[in-house]
Amino acid sequence: MIGITTIIIILVFLIAIAIAYYMGHKAGAFKKHKEWEAELPSYRKDAIMKSRAVLGGQFSEQLAPYLPNFIYSPTECRFIGKPIDFIVFKGADKKDISEVIFVEVKSGKAKLNSHEKNLKETIDKKKVKWVEYRVLEELTKKKIEEDKL
Repeated sequence: MIGITTIIIILVFLIAIAIAYYMGHKAGAFKKHKEWEAELPSYRKDAIMKSRAVLGGQFSEQLAPYLPNFIYSPTECRFIGKPIDFIVFKGADKKDISEVIFVEVKSGKAKLNSHEKNLKETIDKKKVKWVEYRVLEELTKKKIEEDKL
Protein backbone atom coordinates (compact mmCIF):
# COMPACT_ATOMS: atom_id res chain seq x y z
CA MET A 1 0.00 0.00 0.00
CA ILE A 2 1.18 3.50 -0.78
CA GLY A 3 1.83 5.58 2.27
CA ILE A 4 0.78 9.15 2.89
CA THR A 5 4.38 10.28 2.58
CA THR A 6 4.61 8.85 -0.94
CA ILE A 7 1.38 10.62 -1.97
CA ILE A 8 2.66 13.94 -0.58
CA ILE A 9 5.98 13.49 -2.42
CA ILE A 10 4.13 12.76 -5.69
CA LEU A 11 1.85 15.81 -5.21
CA VAL A 12 4.84 18.07 -4.43
CA PHE A 13 6.61 16.69 -7.51
CA LEU A 14 3.56 17.35 -9.75
CA ILE A 15 3.14 20.85 -8.35
CA ALA A 16 6.86 21.50 -8.95
CA ILE A 17 6.50 20.31 -12.56
CA ALA A 18 3.47 22.60 -13.08
CA ILE A 19 5.33 25.58 -11.59
CA ALA A 20 8.41 24.82 -13.72
CA TYR A 21 6.26 24.60 -16.86
CA TYR A 22 4.53 27.90 -16.03
CA MET A 23 7.83 29.66 -15.31
CA GLY A 24 9.39 28.28 -18.52
CA HIS A 25 6.41 29.39 -20.55
CA LYS A 26 6.57 32.91 -19.09
CA ALA A 27 10.35 33.09 -19.59
CA GLY A 28 10.00 31.97 -23.22
CA ALA A 29 7.25 34.52 -23.89
CA PHE A 30 9.37 37.25 -22.26
CA LYS A 31 12.40 36.29 -24.38
CA LYS A 32 10.31 36.24 -27.59
CA HIS A 33 8.88 39.67 -26.71
CA LYS A 34 12.38 41.09 -26.19
CA GLU A 35 13.55 39.63 -29.52
CA TRP A 36 10.54 41.20 -31.26
CA GLU A 37 11.25 44.59 -29.65
CA ALA A 38 14.87 44.39 -30.82
CA GLU A 39 13.87 43.55 -34.43
CA LEU A 40 10.96 46.01 -34.67
CA PRO A 41 13.04 49.03 -35.79
CA SER A 42 14.48 47.06 -38.72
CA TYR A 43 10.98 45.90 -39.74
CA ARG A 44 9.72 49.48 -39.60
CA LYS A 45 12.66 50.76 -41.65
CA ASP A 46 12.07 48.05 -44.27
CA ALA A 47 8.35 48.87 -44.45
CA ILE A 48 9.08 52.59 -44.85
CA MET A 49 11.60 51.93 -47.64
CA LYS A 50 9.13 49.70 -49.51
CA SER A 51 6.36 52.26 -49.05
CA ARG A 52 8.59 55.01 -50.43
CA ALA A 53 9.49 52.87 -53.44
CA VAL A 54 5.80 52.18 -54.17
CA LEU A 55 4.84 55.85 -53.77
CA GLY A 56 7.78 56.92 -55.95
CA GLY A 57 6.67 54.46 -58.63
CA GLN A 58 3.07 55.68 -58.50
CA PHE A 59 4.25 59.28 -58.67
CA SER A 60 6.48 58.47 -61.66
CA GLU A 61 3.61 56.69 -63.42
CA GLN A 62 1.37 59.74 -63.27
CA LEU A 63 4.12 62.17 -64.29
CA ALA A 64 5.57 59.99 -67.07
CA PRO A 65 3.92 61.87 -69.99
CA TYR A 66 5.57 65.09 -68.81
CA LEU A 67 9.07 63.64 -68.44
CA PRO A 68 11.64 64.51 -71.13
CA ASN A 69 12.15 61.03 -72.59
CA PHE A 70 8.43 60.16 -72.93
CA ILE A 71 7.83 59.89 -76.68
CA TYR A 72 4.07 60.60 -76.80
CA SER A 73 2.18 63.86 -76.41
CA PRO A 74 0.85 64.24 -72.84
CA THR A 75 -2.43 65.59 -74.22
CA GLU A 76 -2.99 62.36 -76.15
CA CYS A 77 -2.48 60.18 -73.03
CA ARG A 78 -5.25 58.99 -70.74
CA PHE A 79 -4.25 57.64 -67.34
CA ILE A 80 -5.99 54.37 -66.47
CA GLY A 81 -3.80 53.05 -63.62
CA LYS A 82 -4.92 49.43 -63.56
CA PRO A 83 -4.41 47.13 -65.39
CA ILE A 84 -2.42 49.46 -67.69
CA ASP A 85 -1.03 52.89 -66.85
CA PHE A 86 -1.89 54.83 -70.01
CA ILE A 87 -3.73 54.54 -73.26
CA VAL A 88 -2.30 56.87 -75.91
CA PHE A 89 -4.55 58.02 -78.74
CA LYS A 90 -1.87 58.98 -81.25
CA GLY A 91 -3.11 61.78 -83.50
CA ALA A 92 -5.91 62.88 -81.13
CA ASP A 93 -4.43 66.39 -80.96
CA LYS A 94 -5.04 66.74 -84.70
CA LYS A 95 -8.45 65.00 -84.44
CA ASP A 96 -7.12 62.14 -86.57
CA ILE A 97 -6.38 59.11 -84.38
CA SER A 98 -4.01 56.85 -86.29
CA GLU A 99 -2.99 54.45 -83.52
CA VAL A 100 -3.99 53.35 -80.01
CA ILE A 101 -1.03 52.51 -77.78
CA PHE A 102 -1.04 50.83 -74.38
CA VAL A 103 1.73 52.13 -72.11
CA GLU A 104 2.91 50.53 -68.86
CA VAL A 105 5.31 52.73 -66.88
CA LYS A 106 8.02 51.08 -64.78
CA SER A 107 10.80 52.56 -62.70
CA GLY A 108 13.99 51.10 -61.31
CA LYS A 109 14.20 47.32 -61.64
CA ALA A 110 10.43 46.78 -61.60
CA LYS A 111 9.10 44.09 -63.93
CA LEU A 112 5.68 43.29 -65.35
CA ASN A 113 3.52 41.30 -62.97
CA SER A 114 1.56 38.26 -64.20
CA HIS A 115 -1.58 40.31 -64.87
CA GLU A 116 0.36 42.88 -66.90
CA LYS A 117 2.15 40.11 -68.84
CA ASN A 118 -1.20 38.52 -69.64
CA LEU A 119 -2.57 41.85 -70.90
CA LYS A 120 0.54 42.40 -73.05
CA GLU A 121 0.17 38.93 -74.59
CA THR A 122 -3.51 39.58 -75.31
CA ILE A 123 -2.69 42.87 -77.05
CA ASP A 124 0.22 41.29 -78.96
CA LYS A 125 -2.18 38.61 -80.24
CA LYS A 126 -4.43 41.49 -81.46
CA LYS A 127 -7.32 40.26 -79.34
CA VAL A 128 -8.63 43.81 -79.06
CA LYS A 129 -12.00 45.04 -80.28
CA TRP A 130 -14.32 48.02 -80.33
CA VAL A 131 -17.69 47.82 -78.59
CA GLU A 132 -20.35 50.50 -78.53
CA TYR A 133 -22.69 50.32 -75.56
CA ARG A 134 -26.00 52.15 -75.70
CA VAL A 135 -27.90 53.09 -72.56
CA LEU A 136 -31.58 52.09 -72.61
CA GLU A 137 -33.85 54.99 -73.58
CA GLU A 138 -36.08 54.36 -70.56
CA LEU A 139 -33.17 55.22 -68.30
CA THR A 140 -32.34 58.46 -70.08
CA LYS A 141 -35.99 59.54 -70.52
CA LYS A 142 -36.59 59.42 -66.77
CA LYS A 143 -33.64 61.71 -66.22
CA ILE A 144 -34.89 64.17 -68.86
CA GLU A 145 -38.40 64.16 -67.37
CA GLU A 146 -37.00 64.71 -63.86
CA ASP A 147 -34.96 67.65 -65.14
CA LYS A 148 -38.13 69.27 -66.57
CA LEU A 149 -39.87 69.16 -63.16
